[in-house]
Amino acid sequence: MVIVALSSPLPGRTNLFSSLPPPHDPTYSSSATPRPPIPIPKYPPPKKSQTPPPPNPALKYHRNSKYYKPIQQNGVLTSDGDRSVIIGESGVSYLLPGAPFEFQFSYSETPKVKPLAIREPAFLPFEPPTMPRPWTGKAPLKKSKKNIPLFDSFNPPPPGMKGVKQVEMPGPFPVGKFPEEGMSREEILGEPLKRWEIQMLVKPMTSDNRQVNLGRDGLTHNMLELIHSHWKRRRVCKIRCKGVPTVDMDNVCRHIEEKAGGKIIHRVGGVVYLFRGRNYNYRTRPQYPVMLWKPAAPVYPKLIQDAPGGLAKAEADGLRKKGKSMLPICKLAKNGVYTSLVKDVRDAFEGSPLVKIDCKGLDPSDYKKLGAKLKDLVPCVLLSFDDEQILMWRGKEWKSKYPQAPVFTPNLDNTGKVGDNQSNHIGNISPKMLSLWKSAIESNKALLLEEFNLGPDALLEKVEEFVGISQATEHSYPAFTSSSEVAIEGSIVNFEDGTEDKYSNNDSLEDFDDDDYDNYDVDENDELYDIVDTSARPGSLPVDLLVDKLKPRRKE
Repeated sequence: MVIVALSSPLPGRTNLFSSLPPPHDPTYSSSATPRPPIPIPKYPPPKKSQTPPPPNPALKYHRNSKYYKPIQQNGVLTSDGDRSVIIGESGVSYLLPGAPFEFQFSYSETPKVKPLAIREPAFLPFEPPTMPRPWTGKAPLKKSKKNIPLFDSFNPPPPGMKGVKQVEMPGPFPVGKFPEEGMSREEILGEPLKRWEIQMLVKPMTSDNRQVNLGRDGLTHNMLELIHSHWKRRRVCKIRCKGVPTVDMDNVCRHIEEKAGGKIIHRVGGVVYLFRGRNYNYRTRPQYPVMLWKPAAPVYPKLIQDAPGGLAKAEADGLRKKGKSMLPICKLAKNGVYTSLVKDVRDAFEGSPLVKIDCKGLDPSDYKKLGAKLKDLVPCVLLSFDDEQILMWRGKEWKSKYPQAPVFTPNLDNTGKVGDNQSNHIGNISPKMLSLWKSAIESNKALLLEEFNLGPDALLEKVEEFVGISQATEHSYPAFTSSSEVAIEGSIVNFEDGTEDKYSNNDSLEDFDDDDYDNYDVDENDELYDIVDTSARPGSLPVDLLVDKLKPRRKE
């Protein structure tokens, strides 16, 4: 075997061992760290934090504090000249000089119970009285060089003017009448609206999303100015109510009319249409100061007691234990419309002394407010809020709203036949059939008429009355979800066909022609839009006769 050492690499290939590696340098130290490929940047030292501004003393105890001051008696908590904070049966209110009424954070959702204590010092949540301009929290802007013209309903912009938003004139007015300056509510409202005027005002607002949203706090103080800002350009303000206030919509409507003025001309579910009045002028509107923050709610008595409604503690615990195995009559959705909740609870009490409502997903403060409202409206006794459910008892003084059905007591002899006074109407009936009739009448599944010579109207009235009794006893209440989507979808449909939900007041739109303004709903039988019934058969109209006469001429 012969090995030949090649002194040069083969053609086309490189010699990997053409040079030997350098010898090890004994002076090289491996402990030295190599230099990084990218230099480490040097940042400037952090600046010293500026001292925060001193906090507002009114907000010192506002949130997450242990401030607790019991209230000994109703009266003035603190005062600064003519400005004072008052505590009373309606909660905490604020009295300002020249105000038409006592201001509150919420006018419709204040509990009707005397508060026990307050959670923050008594401060007025308004701007200082010495401010030459409304307080915005910022420095005043420089005066604009542009001369911006001001327009309102009494001084509308000329038609076709660019850069000006829509402003509706006062009205509508009958022929020959013009707007007049008014100060009182009756003078601003003017004459009651006619049916066609209500149709004209409400129809374009049904599908419009320009609205005022009323939530869990109800009608708040700052919402009054918001309503007037809507009235500045439109005659009707649309208010959509959701959540807890919808349990008692009559209360919400009453406070809206009292505090904001105007007239509610239409209501569907939780949607309210508020008319500003025929002689409304934005410049002469009542101007209220704006609340700068939400005051802390006072401390109220507990809703759940150990032994409520005259019960012993053992009896109340037994009812609570029994209520855990019950099925709820309904499930409430968050931000829903609960206009029928009071009626559902009253109907459920006809068949069971305990009623439970499922409130899973709702805020704890929401279903506690719902329980407080149901306690006064139904009325009932609250037992528990456990497991996000409201458990209620109808109480010892509960009375059924339906009359008691008559008890069937036929006169039977030994042969099983009916007595002479009833034989003419019933005849010979077997005892088994009579026992079935008796059990059906006692269970409110059948009705015994004591009067036999009844007319059709009287008989129909008896049947309708009996249907209510039988449904109240035998009706099973399935769980349903009460959400706002149903009311939103039904708002336009109910308005177009002139119907209202069956739990609303049955008052005709013709009542608006009178002086009574206590009812807001529309009767089911009244239609807002008159539909012409074209029931004439083809060929019977005068136009058809003319067409028939012209046909021979066209053939010629």
